[in-house]
Amino acid sequence: MSTPLQTRSDAGLATALRISVSRLARRLRAERMAKGLEPGLSDTQLAALSALERHGAMTPGELAEHEKVQPPSMTRVITVLEERGLVMRAPHATDRRQVVLTATEQGNAVVQQSRRLREAWLAKRLRELTPQERALLRQAAPILEKLSQS
Repeated sequence: MSTPLQTRSDAGLATALRISVSRLARRLRAERMAKGLEPGLSDTQLAALSALERHGAMTPGELAEHEKVQPPSMTRVITVLEERGLVMRAPHATDRRQVVLTATEQGNAVVQQSRRLREAWLAKRLRELTPQERALLRQAAPILEKLSQS
């Protein structure tokens, strides 16, 4: 755990945040894997599927932009999701060169179950914190979201 002295500088804070956020992401990923949800789905594949579940239909380009990945990488992700029956393609309403992607019923169920399990695990960990620590995290959450979107 980092000390207040280590996080006084921006570089120290960056190091502490990188380590903590990476560790938390690994723990959440391990929780998903331990429950055997859609084995073999990568974080990128699950994130793309989650974006479709949450935001609705998107073109492959829109999904790539939303997930901050290159279009060729997203094409590979979409192929895997489609092969597993988690995503389906449909013709674009106005542009015949485009397709629109949507999560299937099974895809939505995978995302929702994964989300429920990880949030339950995290809620349990949050209950172990003091009220003051939880209040600090409530304040930090929007800032972390801002960092993740920049």
